[in-house]
Amino acid sequence: MRLLFIRHGDPDYSIDNLTEKGKVEAKALADVIDTFGIDEVYQSPLGRAKATAEYSLKALEKEATTLDWLMEFPALFDPNLSDTAKMAYANELRMNSETGKYDKRIVWDVLPSYYGSHPELFDKDNWRDAEVVKCSNMLEVYDRVEKSFYEFLAGYGYEKDGDVFRVKEGNDKTIALFCHFGITSVLLSMLWHVSPFMPMQFLAMAPTSVTEIVTEEREKGIAIFRTLRIGDITHLNMAGEKPSFSARFCERYENEDERH
Repeated sequence: MRLLFIRHGDPDYSIDNLTEKGKVEAKALADVIDTFGIDEVYQSPLGRAKATAEYSLKALEKEATTLDWLMEFPALFDPNLSDTAKMAYANELRMNSETGKYDKRIVWDVLPSYYGSHPELFDKDNWRDAEVVKCSNMLEVYDRVEKSFYEFLAGYGYEKDGDVFRVKEGNDKTIALFCHFGITSVLLSMLWHVSPFMPMQFLAMAPTSVTEIVTEEREKGIAIFRTLRIGDITHLNMAGEKPSFSARFCERYENEDERH
């Protein structure tokens, strides 16, 4: 089985949709989508993912099934619970003038100065006990997504068994999932058996990029998932379209025109 995680186009988060550039990116993807051999399509319930999928669905003459757990990974960190853990997001905290407390924020995008002195964030098991995680609802959300994802894979014949999957009924289907960077990182951490902070901090996937995962069954009835490509933007290169900067931070701190 082949899984294609497709990130939404350049987003306008204020309206949960695509920018004009995002629409151009989604169209470029749709122009080549029929070469992927996609059998079934799933999508996040969020507007920017559905708007991206719409172009490809029209080209494929297919409909998508919406899965709530494919929405952007919604775990939130509460800076008010720890003076030390809040330093993980020190330059992005916002004080609410009405409550006099910090607003909650997404749990990923930890500052390097923090994770550099907190190696537990990258440990396969100990990330669950990290202070940042304890000051958030990350475990609850992660475990809920994990349960849903493994049930999804079991529906296609691959049942989780420790660090491998038992093949109850293998297949050669190609499944496309239109979603988001954060949730893709979380799902990769489950397939790779690593801390979710690893892909969250060290991968970047441009808008409309394609990440391809395939099953590998070297032993009869035992499968793993192998990653063939991450964040592929061949379709943008073919269209002469420069990838948007969303999902990245400044290459140099002095680059004021890039996201800090």
